Amino acid sequence: MKKIVLAGRSETGKTTLTQALKGEKIQYHKTQYVNNFDVIIDTPGEYVQTHGLGHALALYTYEADVVGLLLSSTESYSLYPPCVTPVANREVIGIVTKINDPKGNVERARKWLHLAGCRKIFLVDSKTGEGVPEILEYLKEEGDVLPWEENNKNNI
Repeated sequence: MKKIVLAGRSETGKTTLTQALKGEKIQYHKTQYVNNFDVIIDTPGEYVQTHGLGHALALYTYEADVVGLLLSSTESYSLYPPCVTPVANREVIGIVTKINDPKGNVERARKWLHLAGCRKIFLVDSKTGEGVPEILEYLKEEGDVLPWEENNKNNI
């Protein structure tokens, strides 16, 4: 699998998405430091929100194959400036979180990520699992077998 670093404001859903991608039980906890797992790097929101910590976030992008910019559908503004993705020097995807929140505006969040330069954008509700298989499929490399494919393989 391609390794992905998840970046976004605090409470955007990076840790919840990490749990969903790993197939873990969803439970809230505040990320206090960078969690570098096998194929996921979960970063604290302060790395995006605080100018001085942006350099640390940039360093973690070099450890990943893909940068995932997360933006909650409930956000009233975007931290990502227009055309920012080329500075990552990596493939950058957009991930709209909390897509089923009644206070959310999915289309606005999608437009902001597109304006930032994301060409591929995923819509995700980590609590229900909606959109999670599509991200896993996108990160899959030739020869990788995803958990649900392994189960189907045994049933054939």
